[in-house]
Amino acid sequence: MLQLIFKTVAIFFTLLALMRLLGKRQLGELELSELIVSILAADIAATPLQNPDMPLYHGLVPVAALFFCELLLSWLTMKSIPLRLLLCGKPCFLIENGKICQRSMKKCRLTVDELAEELRKHDVTDISSVQYAVLETDGTLNVILFPACRPATAGLFNADISDDGYATVIIENGTLLRNNLKRMGKDEKWLNSELKKRGCGSVKQVYAMLLFRSGAIYFAEKE
Repeated sequence: MLQLIFKTVAIFFTLLALMRLLGKRQLGELELSELIVSILAADIAATPLQNPDMPLYHGLVPVAALFFCELLLSWLTMKSIPLRLLLCGKPCFLIENGKICQRSMKKCRLTVDELAEELRKHDVTDISSVQYAVLETDGTLNVILFPACRPATAGLFNADISDDGYATVIIENGTLLRNNLKRMGKDEKWLNSELKKRGCGSVKQVYAMLLFRSGAIYFAEKE
């Protein structure tokens, strides 16, 4: 039993480290080669757990080799555009200037119902309002509306909108993040003053406190 637990923990942390090496992009989207590696890695890594007599390295070595191949392939596709097109494909225009590209739909094996479903995810119900709909290489659909159909922004009206900047977490679930407080140019004396204004005598009473560059504060007391 202890041997099985040890194998499970070792495989888990090995896979965690290897996935971390691949970078954050692979965590959010998978290309074809990445999907294959993920499927094979899960299957191979489980082999030593299914067979107690099999040495642990029989599972770890092939998994490490798979991830090495993926890293090498990622590097090669960065250097070679033809190889990138061969392995990853290229974006495909499904809608251009309000018209469905039927040849592209057939090539991507998509139906009108499936296209309409993806458009609804972008709050679009009228195909004629879409200037471009692009099926990316990772399978996601990006939708660009005609200028007249796009939501109004402050820039269109030349409105002067203040920018509060990026919010930095100062207190999280009763814990003071001192490095963040220092980065924002504040000290604990300032913090205690702000807490007193909000009826809190201790950091432990605060669930979340965020500070913007403009000086604005988001504050949430623990329930």
